[in-house]
Amino acid sequence: MHGLVKGLQFAIYYSFVAVIGVPANLAVIVILSRRRCGLSGCIIYYLLSMAVADLLVIVTAVILNRMAGIFSPFSFLSLTPVCSMRTAINFAVVDSSAWLTVTFTFDRFVAISCQKLKVKYCTENLAIVIIGIVSTFSSLKSVFIYFAFEPVYILNKIPWLCTVKYIFYTSPAWTAYDWFRCIINPLLPFILILLLNALTVRHILAANRARRRLRTQKNGENQSDPEMEKRKKSIVLLFAISGSFILLNLLFFVTIFNIRIGNATYHSGSANSKSAFTLQEGGYMLQILSSCINPFIYAGTQSKFRTELKNGIKYPLSLLINLRQI
Repeated sequence: MHGLVKGLQFAIYYSFVAVIGVPANLAVIVILSRRRCGLSGCIIYYLLSMAVADLLVIVTAVILNRMAGIFSPFSFLSLTPVCSMRTAINFAVVDSSAWLTVTFTFDRFVAISCQKLKVKYCTENLAIVIIGIVSTFSSLKSVFIYFAFEPVYILNKIPWLCTVKYIFYTSPAWTAYDWFRCIINPLLPFILILLLNALTVRHILAANRARRRLRTQKNGENQSDPEMEKRKKSIVLLFAISGSFILLNLLFFVTIFNIRIGNATYHSGSANSKSAFTLQEGGYMLQILSSCINPFIYAGTQSKFRTELKNGIKYPLSLLINLRQI
């Protein structure tokens, strides 16, 4: 009975994420592609790549992985080669989504804190190159995951489902790869985003104090600063995106320490194993949720994005009204 309730909760949760995340990220891709949001081309490329990666996370990790396993557990997706392939793709797109968030955070750190480097680094061409490198590296790193699985059982010479090979836990090479994979994501992205945001905040506070002193000395009173007002939206967007990433990946980050350092497991039937399972599943669910949060951040922080979104919603409605009047 408990397993049935858990299965129902997972089915509702992942269905909700898919229903919200797919159209939201598609809307972001369309709106950003039109380049009418008042953002620089460099930012648009990063946000666009993040939206594509998040959409792929929802398609692979949510729809083809979790939802397919819940609603159609014995489809062709459960064949061992297909199961191994979608798991490898799942790792690739999740890693790509995380590292694209890191590259966006670093780009904004350079734009805000390193004015000399900004001219050379914050360009559209370099953004395209960096996005390509991140996506390629994430894909190549995850290829090895395909070979870590074997069939759960074979029926009429057809391999079904996939489970991790025993050698994955005993081979030094596989152990080293597994640690490398965990360091690459989520440990390193989590730490880098925290560090970059801390450095950005420190620079902003120091710059604000310096500019306030200069303007007070020059004008004799503390007036509003047009330059800071101009950069405010970019700063809010940066902290909203990176902040949501940190909050929604925090539990998954803790889970890594619990499993890797505390040697937690959930293969037995003990209370500790159930707690480890709950912690790991909760962390994974929040990590997946981060893939459909960014569109709402854009709508909440960018007025021109909201305008484009409203126009996009009004267009099919007005078209439908015109068709009915014909």
